[in-house]
Amino acid sequence: MKKYHLILLSTVLFITLFYGETPGINVGILGVVYTVLTFFKTWNERRTKSFFAVFALSILSSFAFAYYGDLVSLVAVLTSLFLLAFLSEKGDLKSILVIPVFITNFITFIYCVFQVQEWLPKTTTSAGCQKFVSVVLIPVLFLLIFFGIYSLGSDHFSNLFTAFEFDFDFWQFLGIGLAGFFLGFNFWNFKIYRFIFTANHHLKNDFVNEDKIRSSTYAFLPADAERKSGIISLFILNVLLFIFILTFNYEQFVEVAKTPNQLSAETHERVNAVILSIIMAIVVILFYFKGNFNFDEKAGLLKILAKIWIAMNIILVLSAAAKNAEYILKLGVTYKRLGVYAFLILCVIGLIVTFLKIQRQKTNAFLFNHMIWYFYGTVLVCSFINWGGIATRYNLDAGKGTYDFLSTFNFNDEILRQKFPDKIDLNFRAREPKYGTFLSENLYNQTLKIP
Repeated sequence: MKKYHLILLSTVLFITLFYGETPGINVGILGVVYTVLTFFKTWNERRTKSFFAVFALSILSSFAFAYYGDLVSLVAVLTSLFLLAFLSEKGDLKSILVIPVFITNFITFIYCVFQVQEWLPKTTTSAGCQKFVSVVLIPVLFLLIFFGIYSLGSDHFSNLFTAFEFDFDFWQFLGIGLAGFFLGFNFWNFKIYRFIFTANHHLKNDFVNEDKIRSSTYAFLPADAERKSGIISLFILNVLLFIFILTFNYEQFVEVAKTPNQLSAETHERVNAVILSIIMAIVVILFYFKGNFNFDEKAGLLKILAKIWIAMNIILVLSAAAKNAEYILKLGVTYKRLGVYAFLILCVIGLIVTFLKIQRQKTNAFLFNHMIWYFYGTVLVCSFINWGGIATRYNLDAGKGTYDFLSTFNFNDEILRQKFPDKIDLNFRAREPKYGTFLSENLYNQTLKIP
């Protein structure tokens, strides 16, 4: 199947699924269709382990949105689909480049769509198809566009056609059609520009031979002076971090108990400080180990100080996690408190990958190439698991929160109905879609047992 076939098929499917509908099961169906079509159009040599993994995750994320229909599931679907399309075409490029590839294609869409010879070649188009496009499709498209324009400029002209009882929303049809074409065109016909290949060269995980030659990073700073600067800087930062860990844990475990408001404010401030500290810690290490210091025989002390710096930062993260746990024990679970754990886990992973970068003498890009997959995994975990239900059950078991507080969580209707049967009318909203058909629903609502 040619690219223009896939683009037109995707546009028709998009219109069929979304005209007169709101996002729901239709997004899941669209995701599955895109995934399956991508699988069959991908050459066998490009079906790597990564491709098969993302293929399976694309199917699962599509079902996750069909079930939950929330924002994080939508992000998971779009991320999985674009990553799958990228691996299908250029599996040898670094996966982090999927972001600039599709951003540039979105920006250049207006230009690329008029390069008709590149995606709708005349030589491969049958005479019947050419006749249909030239005699029917293009004239009808212009007719619909100018009909809408003239209708805005003249009420009498508009009434000539709107007087008939015809349940058809032209502007919605046009908007959905354009959105479907935009998505299909960029998904099946995306370009990889030259600068992407240049960037891919700089994103290699391993150093080449010329990078291993001992030399200074900056012309004004000799290599010995740069090494000494790194040793002094990391030594001072290790001492400073050690003192901070002592004071941080003293305030957390030794000082008198705080009121809920004080505990909330302190937790947010300290966790934010810890996350910022970890990011800056990784930046410092990347600054000193971006080049030949990875292979400098005289940089042994610098490497030891860097590893101590990483270890103490992990201790700092664990201290922040304990502080967040205290917060949860006293006030219960919320989405933000779960999000804190997600960020702290990513911080620990980032520190471990940074340690491996030093230990295995890898480039700075090694960190980014790996962390993009962990961020992707975080999005998937957030979309696959019913965290609202988990938080609600925990808070109920721990005796935390009122009905009003617990009702702020999503996907916990059955749990609340069992615990608060007298307030069921407040919690159970109408289950029939207010707009559209079953395609606008989500499977979660369909599984609820309405009394």
